[in-house]
Amino acid sequence: MLVRDAAQTAVQDVGPGDAMAVLPARHPGYTPRSAAGLIAYERVLARAGLSPVAGIDEAGRGACAGPLVVAAVAFEPRRLSGLHGIADSKALTAKAREKAYDEVMATALAWHAVVIPSTEIDQLGLHVCNIAGMRRALAGLACQPAYVLTDGFAVRGLGVPALAMWKGDEVAACVAAASVVAKVTRDRIMRDLHLRYPEYGFARHKGYSTPAHMRALGAHGPCPEHRRSFVNVGSVTCSDKDPQVVCGDPGGDPVSVVEDGLGHEAAWSDASQEN
Repeated sequence: MLVRDAAQTAVQDVGPGDAMAVLPARHPGYTPRSAAGLIAYERVLARAGLSPVAGIDEAGRGACAGPLVVAAVAFEPRRLSGLHGIADSKALTAKAREKAYDEVMATALAWHAVVIPSTEIDQLGLHVCNIAGMRRALAGLACQPAYVLTDGFAVRGLGVPALAMWKGDEVAACVAAASVVAKVTRDRIMRDLHLRYPEYGFARHKGYSTPAHMRALGAHGPCPEHRRSFVNVGSVTCSDKDPQVVCGDPGGDPVSVVEDGLGHEAAWSDASQEN
């Protein structure tokens, strides 16, 4: 009797301004667990019936030379547990990235890489090219994902449910795999461009604005692969010529985009087909 009276009193003492929203309990089956590592989010989405899950990431956004490469990778849920060498591409050595790339190629349900040349970046802007590249990479997958995880910021117009994840390449396997594919693809392109323009050292810095790269840029002026919309490139002159004059080999063949017929796209030139 006392317990019941106390309960009734408690209810009566709560006024309209004291009402407290009670959140529903989170279902344990839909809660990512840190112990699951990089595959936690994919596992949760698979339990919710959202599979396969695709991840999207890019490489070369901050470089002042060379293309932007955007990749999308999708995995079957049952094969996620077999991933061992996948991690954020920036946290891996070049040798480990190549090994992780091979693992993605052997494990992924589908992958697709889009290469956006420096000329297109100059014409449309870096962010516009990045967003368009993400849409193209996803559309190029040989399967239709049920959910998409992107790194950093939300992307509209993907056509499927998506979640933008802060540092997604560090917390989701599919995003980390996309990071590896984009980075390895771009590194191979930059090594190829080094053979064409050895004076810039593209094989070492991959087109980023290192001190050595800036010294070479000042000495030789920009080549066709430099992004002239970047301030540090547009301000450089070639001797006493106008900054817009192309220095280096103007007759070199452009990097081509090659599709293998299965929705897989990679960028190579005739000068290098190395794996």
